[in-house]
Amino acid sequence: MRDIIFFDLDGTLTDPALGITNSILHALEKMERDLPTRESLYRFIGPPLVPAFQEFLGMTEEEANRALTLYREYFSVTGLFENTPYDGIVDALAQLKEAGCTLVLATSKPEKFAVRILEHFGLAQYFTKICGASMDEKRNTKDAVIGYALEQLGNPAVSRIVMVGDRHHDVQGAAVYGIPTVGVLWGYGSRDELNDAGAGTVAADMSEMVQILLN
Repeated sequence: MRDIIFFDLDGTLTDPALGITNSILHALEKMERDLPTRESLYRFIGPPLVPAFQEFLGMTEEEANRALTLYREYFSVTGLFENTPYDGIVDALAQLKEAGCTLVLATSKPEKFAVRILEHFGLAQYFTKICGASMDEKRNTKDAVIGYALEQLGNPAVSRIVMVGDRHHDVQGAAVYGIPTVGVLWGYGSRDELNDAGAGTVAADMSEMVQILLN
């Protein structure tokens, strides 16, 4: 059993869709841009935001950085709490903790927001480390966050570690360090996306995830 478990946040522990999309819509309104449908913005859940603004909305780097500032204007006050823990996640984390696993958050969301979210929803108590992106965007990709998390843990053997996440970014970021990923299907990635990215195993529900992780 791999006893150190890295967890993604958005789409894995909590459903952040309302807060993320409201924050993007706030930014676009302030920039006087056309407002897309909320559903079309779900693809922003997972990847770093500056490149996402550029790729998905055709912004220049300067525009994308402006959008990020406006996004955080809303998200830091309201959007981060427009969020819902997935049913069963508390029991799943408790089971893993009781089994002796070390749980670590590894998210591309800025760390200070991740801490506030986990504390707000009573999830922080299960995590030994909460590791996220830096506010200056210098550490914002999943592989950079995982590298940072490894440093925070004192660089344990990767043979002890498994990643849990819902998007291809989680799988690919973990693979940089030779860490396998258990993909989950209740978030924003599909089975095909996770398998194509190289996820070793995919869990359809919380009980299956726990079973995989403890075996």
